[in-house]
Amino acid sequence: MNFKNLLTGAFLAATCMGSYAQKSVKQDREAIKEMCGCFEVTFKYTETFAPEIDYEKHYDYNASALEWAELIKDEKDELSIQHLLVINDTTVIKHWRQDWLYENTKRYDFNHDNQWTFVEMPKNEVKGQWTQNVYQVDDSPRYSGSATWFHADGRHFWDDVASSPLPRREYSKRSDYNVMMRGNFVEITDEGWLHEQDNKKVIREDGKEDVLLVQEKGYNIYKKVADEKCKVAKEWWAANKEFWSKVRAKWSEVYGRDKDLSLEKEVEGQALFMKLFPMDTSASQGEIDKIIEEYVIEG
Repeated sequence: MNFKNLLTGAFLAATCMGSYAQKSVKQDREAIKEMCGCFEVTFKYTETFAPEIDYEKHYDYNASALEWAELIKDEKDELSIQHLLVINDTTVIKHWRQDWLYENTKRYDFNHDNQWTFVEMPKNEVKGQWTQNVYQVDDSPRYSGSATWFHADGRHFWDDVASSPLPRREYSKRSDYNVMMRGNFVEITDEGWLHEQDNKKVIREDGKEDVLLVQEKGYNIYKKVADEKCKVAKEWWAANKEFWSKVRAKWSEVYGRDKDLSLEKEVEGQALFMKLFPMDTSASQGEIDKIIEEYVIEG
């Protein structure tokens, strides 16, 4: 093959790879957006294996909820979805948020005891990947992981392991472990989407290897229903979104410092969400910044 043919072959290969990458990113974005809408959610968890024979298994956890997931940012390399719980068709509670960032190099890994480690990943390690950043109800950090979306044989899924604080269903009830290693498997289904989990509840201390307390299997099943069922949540978000935009703006500034982060669990006997939730929606950026900064411990 002559030099001209070599160049032509290389150009065609690069073009095909570029077209495939564009197609894949488009499929990734479409899959992520499928997690938006109104869902009836079923939560199921059961502990499965403990290395110590005298470990006493905790009761299974089963719950259900109605949840609205609103797309609040839709950019080429970033999508953000705000989740809202609907209680008795009348009450709305701000729930978790998930941000998806394409080929993102910066994130915060949970360490333990309200501490997050700033991590900067090499570009070649995140090529083609999406980072999922999950946030608490007050938009403080929860957990983060980076992996590739797969689209094959009619399936669309993303799979990662991330270190996180105790889940909300246990953090006020248990103190026998302090880190959950989350095996996060997200798959888009015909009826909605599935968050399947293979979790490890571990005890983590500085300078020591993690100690496994027990393993756990979890299924969060999101079944899409008519958006009309979540009308009250859509209306609530329309009335409150500007306030929470200011909260996110402050957290973006904090995360943008690119430093390890520790947070106070309580200030004046109150967790952060207890101060933010009752605030007037017309609160200024300065008022919101002041409250959040009281909980931030850098380094």
